[in-house]
Amino acid sequence: MKKPFYIFRYVSLIAIICCLIGSLLLFFVGAWKTYNAIEILFFDYIPEGNEHLHSIDNAKLYLMKALDTFLIALALFIFAYGTFTLFISNKNDVEDKGVLKWIRIPNIGHLKNILSEVIIIILFVLFLEVIIENIHDLKWEFLIIPISVLLLALGLKFLKLDKGEH
Repeated sequence: MKKPFYIFRYVSLIAIICCLIGSLLLFFVGAWKTYNAIEILFFDYIPEGNEHLHSIDNAKLYLMKALDTFLIALALFIFAYGTFTLFISNKNDVEDKGVLKWIRIPNIGHLKNILSEVIIIILFVLFLEVIIENIHDLKWEFLIIPISVLLLALGLKFLKLDKGEH
């Protein structure tokens, strides 16, 4: 009975490969956004729709968008690596070689913890982007994002995922 489950675990390779491709793609997108920030600062490029912002604010906005993109790329990479270590790899081989020791994923709860923290940081960066883009036209609706961040952080605290107990 164990053999079908043992073989079926290789289906997770689909998620691993797709996440790695998506991560690589987002690293390129983040690099492109960084290039746009350089263009704004040094070549007087003015992005469409953000003419009301100063060039330095536009550059900061693009750098924050790049940061957000890189964070999502890292989250995809961490998910791919975590899925690989949990379902595919022989744990002894990974530990013996010292591959990516900084991402130790002993169980699915730890992987959820890492991804939850990254999602909270992504939402925080998104909130900063929204504030910078709309600095002259702030609305009460913009508080939805920080309230969401607060609720997610409290949920993590109450679930005690931050201590790696699950």
